Amino acid sequence: QAFFCLLLCVPWGSSCPPSCQCTERAGAKAVLCSSRHLEEIPEDIPRDAVFLKLDANSITRIPSNAFRHLSHLEELDLSRNAIEKIDQAAFKGVAAGLRTLDLSSNRIRSIPKEALLALNAKLRLANNPWHCECALQEVLWEARLDPDSVQDITCHTAPREEYVGKSLLQVLDAGVNFCSVHQRTTDVAMFITMFGWFAMVIVYVICYVRHNREDTCKHVDYLKPLPSTQVHAE
Repeated sequence: QAFFCLLLCVPWGSSCPPSCQCTERAGAKAVLCSSRHLEEIPEDIPRDAVFLKLDANSITRIPSNAFRHLSHLEELDLSRNAIEKIDQAAFKGVAAGLRTLDLSSNRIRSIPKEALLALNAKLRLANNPWHCECALQEVLWEARLDPDSVQDITCHTAPREEYVGKSLLQVLDAGVNFCSVHQRTTDVAMFITMFGWFAMVIVYVICYVRHNREDTCKHVDYLKPLPSTQVHAE
C-alpha cells in the first residue's frame, strides 16, 4: 500500500531524463542536458520544465511537436549542436510562452518561416551556414531577433557570389530584396509556361486546319473524274 501511495503521490511530470540534471531556479524547474552526447531530443523531459538546456550535443533535427508537452517552457537552448533540419511544427505548443530560443552555432541552411514567425521568443540564429533567400529575409524582418547576434547572421551561400560571406543585415541595408528576386523568377517561370501552352494551342490549330484542307483537297480530287448528274440525265 505504501508503494502504490508513493506512485500516486509523485507527479509524473517531475521525473528527470537519465542523461540530464534537474534543478530548481527561483522555484522554476531547470533541465540541464548540456554536453551529454545526445543525438535527439529526449522524450521524457518533465512537463513542468521552465528552462531547458540541450546545448553542445549532436542533435541533427528538431521534429514536429518536439516540445509540445512543455507548456511551461520559457527558455530553450539548442546552440552548438549539429542541427540541419527544423520541421515546420517544431515549436508547436510552446510558441506562446517561450521567451528565449537559441539556435546559434548549428548547421542550419534554411528554415520554414512558419516555424519561427509564430514565436514571441527572442531568437539567436548566428553562426549558421545560412542560404540567404526570401524566407530568411522574412524571418529577419518579422521575428524577434536578439539584437546582439543579428550581425552574425551571414550568407554562407546566396543567389549572387558577391553576397557570400557578408552579414545578411548588411546585404539588405544595401537595398537587396531576395523576395523580389524570387517573385521575378516565379513570374518568368509562369510566363514561360503560359507561352509554352499558347504555342502548343497554335500548333494544334495549324495542324488541324492543314489536315482539314488536305482532306478537302483529296475529296475534291476524288469527285472530279466522276460523271456529273447532268450526264446521267441525258
